[in-house]
Amino acid sequence: MKQPTAETRKRMCTGKRRYPTQGDALDAALLTGVERQRSAYRCTLCGHWHLTSR
Repeated sequence: MKQPTAETRKRMCTGKRRYPTQGDALDAALLTGVERQRSAYRCTLCGHWHLTSR
């Protein structure tokens, strides 16, 4: 599989909500009712947490 370019990774990061902690990200998933379909990961570009589908 081809690795995304730096520009593509930057667009992927800026298009997602950023959470200061993993707990904040998972709480947001819980509040919207999608906690079972989402997990949180620390972004290597911005250092914040994003949600992703499993």
